[in-house]
Amino acid sequence: MDVDKQPLRIGLIGFGCVGQGFYDIIQQQPELGLAVTRIAVKSPSKPRTLPAERFSFHADELLDDPALDLLIEVIDDPAEAFRLVSAALRQGRRVVTANKAMLARHLPELVQLQAEFGGTLLYEAAVCGSIPIIRTLDGYFSHEPLHAVSGIFNGSSNYVLTRMTEEGSDYGPALAEAQAKGFAETDPSLDMGAFDPRSKAVILAAHAYGVFLNPDEVLNLGIEGIGAVDIAHAAVQGRKVKVVAGLYRLANGRVTALVTPQFVGPESPLYAVEQEFNGVVIEAKYADTQFLRGRGAGGHPTGSAVLADVLAIQRGFRYGYAKQAAAPEAQLTADLEVDAYVRHADAGVLREALTWLELPAKALQTDAHGAFATGPVAVQQLWAWRKELRTAGIFVARVGEVRPVAVLAPGVTKAAVLA
Repeated sequence: MDVDKQPLRIGLIGFGCVGQGFYDIIQQQPELGLAVTRIAVKSPSKPRTLPAERFSFHADELLDDPALDLLIEVIDDPAEAFRLVSAALRQGRRVVTANKAMLARHLPELVQLQAEFGGTLLYEAAVCGSIPIIRTLDGYFSHEPLHAVSGIFNGSSNYVLTRMTEEGSDYGPALAEAQAKGFAETDPSLDMGAFDPRSKAVILAAHAYGVFLNPDEVLNLGIEGIGAVDIAHAAVQGRKVKVVAGLYRLANGRVTALVTPQFVGPESPLYAVEQEFNGVVIEAKYADTQFLRGRGAGGHPTGSAVLADVLAIQRGFRYGYAKQAAAPEAQLTADLEVDAYVRHADAGVLREALTWLELPAKALQTDAHGAFATGPVAVQQLWAWRKELRTAGIFVARVGEVRPVAVLAPGVTKAAVLA
């Protein structure tokens, strides 16, 4: 570093896994010329790796400090993160965030604030940890039509599925192991219920297609109801169960998005993505298929993405959102269907679920482990009954890709076709 050059003065809001990971990285690379001069945390009593005098307990003090060149927000409270990030952008500040839930709900407003007040907002660390997927979509594929962007966006659920596959165990023991090793939270619902990858898919939609989606309108089904029998059922077909988040350009030009468990075969690069790793498949019109794989979580992997954003901001980089001007319409649930596999240990419970999903009773099959059914299911029905499916512990996986609902001849019903 040039001795006459002042270091970039950083205000760090949050000192958990990601904040500490970023701090540790720049301490090991003093030549970068980065200095965390102020750190704000929530709890004064929590044990930390730095002396107490290094911390402030009021994040607004960092907002009010004009000596800071850049702010990094890495807290786990989406509402507070939005308050802080939006306030910083109204000041025209440069901001890096890793809060995917906050971004998924407020990205249109944040982009507008950035344009209105001249600040800069980067958030590579919010999606897939160390994988540079946002920069790849926003830069490299900024003007290329994309057929699909899909992948494994959550390392916690992927770790659980890997352990179930390797050990033949049920969901409970695999989840407990993931929690014991720090790969899953004490409350695992955001990860196991596929809310986390849904947020990430919504963020990527803005860069892949220029579309701002409402996360509440995107179907997300998790793995809370999965059992060893479901892993075995997929294995008989030479497949594995993966939670796949997908953005797809439909034949009508519209874009759809959904996150569900899916039976994935060895022809897919996602088949070999195991443990806490993430993987993203980009299917482009001209560049063909690209695949990125890396650690999706952890202090150092995610901290490296924060660092990449800090250095990019220092060089004057900002997202282009080039596809926003000609963004296609979204078609999230209406007139779409998937081939689904549905299972529950109680045949009576599953029989009721088949009525929700408009599958005929004859589709139900029983075995030593309970009951299951397969058949085409409207995405609208999965979305409408998603809470009831989750509450009942019914496991649903898609067997193929999403597609438009087949157009039936006048007077012909779906039940008649499936009978």
